[in-house]
Amino acid sequence: MTVVDDRIEMADTSDERTLDMMFEWLEPTPEGFKVEIVEGNIYMSPQRDTHWEIIFDLLEQLRTAYARQQLKTDVRIDFPGRLNGFASDVVALSEGAVKDAKGHWRYQDIEFVAEVISKDTAANDYGSKKATYATAGVPVYLIADPYTGTWHLHTLPKDDEYRSLLSLDFGSAVDLTGTVVGLTLETGGFPRD
Repeated sequence: MTVVDDRIEMADTSDERTLDMMFEWLEPTPEGFKVEIVEGNIYMSPQRDTHWEIIFDLLEQLRTAYARQQLKTDVRIDFPGRLNGFASDVVALSEGAVKDAKGHWRYQDIEFVAEVISKDTAANDYGSKKATYATAGVPVYLIADPYTGTWHLHTLPKDDEYRSLLSLDFGSAVDLTGTVVGLTLETGGFPRD
């Protein structure tokens, strides 16, 4: 082999990253941090009190329609696209959801996802992750933004976009009665940053 052949072979093998491999590199994750891989990029975010208060509020409300085992927070789920391993803030799984062969929950069983905006990763939640959730066919995607005091409801996924968007201020109810979720979420108690 020549030097050029060696370098080409090394380049070919070094780009064979997998989500499992990348997550292994990051273990153990520092306490108080959440790790996600979005389009092959690693994001490590500290959990904030405001962030957690909104997540907890959503989980409590979703418990009226979902069993505790159907609700997940910060649990790795692999999504379609190149190297997308998300740890979504809130996930509601369909009844009868099952894990895949690797022991991960399947994106095909997701009925609802919520992301609470963090300054450093907001572009992911409003951009790449939103497109990925739509591609995956997640029927309901809610963004709660404590910096603007607004929420954004995305429904009717088609290809890599949502065909329906409703944005209102905290304090306005999120009416999900016409969706698979089948309830209304109150946002009056959501704190702001």
